[in-house]
Amino acid sequence: MERRALIKSILAMLGFAGPLRTWAQNAEPHSEDFQKLLDSHTQGAKIEMGKIQLTIPRLADNGHSVPLKISVDSPMTQRDHVKTLLILSPRNPRPLVAKMFFSPRGTQLNVSTRVRLNGSQSVWVYVQMSDLTWYGQSAEVEVTESACLDAS
Repeated sequence: MERRALIKSILAMLGFAGPLRTWAQNAEPHSEDFQKLLDSHTQGAKIEMGKIQLTIPRLADNGHSVPLKISVDSPMTQRDHVKTLLILSPRNPRPLVAKMFFSPRGTQLNVSTRVRLNGSQSVWVYVQMSDLTWYGQSAEVEVTESACLDAS
């Protein structure tokens, strides 16, 4: 049996069968440390779900290089643009994967990157808009071979 097919059958036995879900709309981070990290960047601001389209494979063969695409519903004008983008992975030894800053450009914000993941988890993306509001989105990823084993 091919490795991918074997993994899918094991996941199905464990209850992960069904349509592939890209979005984890109602998921919440559970770790107190994760919440402290998030609050240190957002200054405890209320975070709304929405505006962010997050695409990541539901199943990754390994966590060494998982593709991630982010787009934000914003015209990127002086009045309405993304100021800050955070990518967080709560199970990584260093959960802050990336912090990016943007200025108005007059075109939609699209980011493509690869992330390193220490096992199956939800990847979280947060953006701060020019009016200082925060939006968040998450997606779940099942990782068969973890990365980040040495906390580096």
